Amino acid sequence: MKPSLRSKLISGFIKVGVKPFLGPQTDLQKLRKFANGATRFVMLPKNTHVENVSAGGVPSEWVFIDGVNHKNVVIYFHGGGFNWGSCNTHRELAARLSLASDARVLLVDYRLAPEHPYPAALDDAISAYQWLLDEGFAANNIVVAGDSAGGGLTLSTAVSLRDKNIALPAALVCLSPWADLEMSSDTMISNDRIDPMLNNASLSFWAKNYIASDQGNNPLISPVHADLHGLPPLFIQAGEREVLLGDALLIKENAQAAGVDVTLDVWPDMWHVWQAMARVVPEAQQAINELGVFINKQLSLEPQVLKSSLN
Repeated sequence: MKPSLRSKLISGFIKVGVKPFLGPQTDLQKLRKFANGATRFVMLPKNTHVENVSAGGVPSEWVFIDGVNHKNVVIYFHGGGFNWGSCNTHRELAARLSLASDARVLLVDYRLAPEHPYPAALDDAISAYQWLLDEGFAANNIVVAGDSAGGGLTLSTAVSLRDKNIALPAALVCLSPWADLEMSSDTMISNDRIDPMLNNASLSFWAKNYIASDQGNNPLISPVHADLHGLPPLFIQAGEREVLLGDALLIKENAQAAGVDVTLDVWPDMWHVWQAMARVVPEAQQAINELGVFINKQLSLEPQVLKSSLN
């Protein structure tokens, strides 16, 4: 499958207009301001509702489309290297995921490093999930999902829930997961020049801030080292051109070895979390549609298939 012209153009724009701001030389406060400022161009799908909520003491948002099934929830952890990102940066993706999956999305604004290093993000993730259970949502009506750092956090949260004997969700979804904060995979080198968004230097800087006084090989920091046995079905999407492709490949390998039902979908010519560009990149909406099919299957609902929105 050849990449669309739009994906080629957007990939080039990201390399020139976004990647420079993601370098370790950029002050984190400026990076956060840049990321949040970029959301002024975001247009949410029609009939999107956004409601602020405290999920077990963690600032969060309900994001959902009119008519979705309110008993089903996708709890979503945003990306940003554990150092940046927010509900603002991921609200459109959450809305599109709500429509595709016929569920409400709980978008969690977990604490960020370096002000709040590990285990702050994991503690917030577990608190938000427990809040859903306390609110009466059945575990088998919940899917845990996230992208990049949020994808790694999805896995760490599931491992923690299992070890704490807390009811596990129906499924896990990881978009371009950052699951190895020691960055030891082969694609960290082989894809370094062709990844239009991320590089070793940026990831190393963010990892150091998050790990702080702990160790990078801690399985709850880098779930590539975690025992994944007993986890629910796992669906992973990753781009062929991203430096973090190796993380996704290793997670699939470890999950299979642990007997987990896992699917890895590697998209040719795509970059890190391309799904966030669904308003202008057809492959992004197609990927979100696939996520919706998987989530609906796990929640025993009929999938909704959307056409790419290019307006």
